[in-house]
Amino acid sequence: MNITFRQLRLVLALSETGSVSAAARVMHVTQPTASMQLKEISETVGLPLYEIVARKLYMTEIGLELARTARAIATEWEGFEQRVDARKGYMRGTLRVAVVSTAKYFVPRLLGTFCKRYPDIDVSFEVLNRDGVVSRLRNNLDDIYVMSTPPVDIDLVDDIFMANPLVVIAATRNPLAKHKQLVLPELADERFILREKGSGTRMAIDHYFKAARFRPNLRLELGSNEAIKESVAGGLGISVLSSHALHGHAREHGVCVLNVQGFPIESNWHVVHPKGKKLSPIASIFKSHLLAGT
Repeated sequence: MNITFRQLRLVLALSETGSVSAAARVMHVTQPTASMQLKEISETVGLPLYEIVARKLYMTEIGLELARTARAIATEWEGFEQRVDARKGYMRGTLRVAVVSTAKYFVPRLLGTFCKRYPDIDVSFEVLNRDGVVSRLRNNLDDIYVMSTPPVDIDLVDDIFMANPLVVIAATRNPLAKHKQLVLPELADERFILREKGSGTRMAIDHYFKAARFRPNLRLELGSNEAIKESVAGGLGISVLSSHALHGHAREHGVCVLNVQGFPIESNWHVVHPKGKKLSPIASIFKSHLLAGT
């Protein structure tokens, strides 16, 4: 097959944007040019790369396979460019990082110190819920992934780099805030506001409560730490969150940490990537940066 590297990038852009016009903008060509090139690629492959159903574009199985191939080639090429630059004494290129939402409270600071040290590096930074990060991990869309509960069904290189204590929080005006020490059964009548099922925080909480034979009186499930803090501050209930969501403080925005026996729940932050993945020079240096806690 005679398909150029630029044509492969167009297929990759089509897969990532879901639109011929958007893919054309990514590749800095007109839509008619992009459509013509995609038609040529389909003819070369001998099978359609995509189909339009109800005015929506869907990649075919072979289209997705070609996009995965294009992504692998593009990643290898970027790594080669970085290695060439490193030989010349430069450190530049793009670092792609995907993190779960709670990690947004500290990863940007680590990225900041990293980029200050290497100012010519560009960063693609994705903040998603755990399912979104796992999906990107499965599709090998990024260099590095940060989460508290890595999936067990993917063969990973998995390193712990930071503690992630989970604490019980309540409104500062909640009578429980006056207690110097509480035990879990004393929270049985409280209404709980917890992260959505499938989040790393929720998985750790459910595991702990199950081991303690404690069933929380659940009022709300929310997909945002900020929404949970506001709900707790508003008196809707109590919650269990990562201390990082409180910026490491015992009090914040009308909520406070309760001193409950057995808490904080011990958890950790993991930096992961697929096993066998050859990290680019930039990704390798950033991983070391995370593990060093700098």
